[in-house]
Amino acid sequence: MRQTRRITLWLIPLLLLLCKPVAFAGVEIREFETDKHRQRYQKLIDETRCLVCQNQNLADSNAQLALDLRNIIFDMIKEGKTDKEIVDYLVARYGEFVMYNPPLDRTTFVLWVGPVLLLFLIIFLLISFILKRKQAMPLSLTEEQHKRSQQLLDQNDEETKS
Repeated sequence: MRQTRRITLWLIPLLLLLCKPVAFAGVEIREFETDKHRQRYQKLIDETRCLVCQNQNLADSNAQLALDLRNIIFDMIKEGKTDKEIVDYLVARYGEFVMYNPPLDRTTFVLWVGPVLLLFLIIFLLISFILKRKQAMPLSLTEEQHKRSQQLLDQNDEETKS
C-alpha cells in the first residue's frame, strides 16, 4: 500500500509537467460584425498556406507567423477590404506560394494542366498495352514440340517421385 502511494506521489507531478504545453495552449476569440465576415475570414485562412509549416493552412497552424497572418487578415476584413485586396496584399508580400490554389497563368500552367495531361498519357498507354496484349497470338506448338514437352514433364514427375 505504501509503495503504491509513493509511486502515485511521483506520478502526478510528472503527468502535470507533461500536460503543461497543452494546458497553456491559446484559443483565439475573434468578434466579427457579421456572419459573412466570419465566413470570409474562415475561407481566407483555409486557402492561405502557413509559410513556416508549408503543409498546413493558417487555420491549422500554431506557428507565430500564422498567428500574425491571421491577425492581418482579421484586421483587413474589419477595415472593409475585399477578398481580392487581402489576397493581393499577401501575394505581394509573401509571393504566390502563400496561396494553396495559385491562379492560372504562365508560371503555374504546368501545375494546373500537368496532372491532367499525365492522367491522359497513362490512360492512353494502358489502353494501348491492353489492345496489344489482346492482339498477340497464342503460342502454338508443333506436334513434335508438344510430344517433347510432354516427355520432359513426365521425366520431371518421375524424378520428383523417387
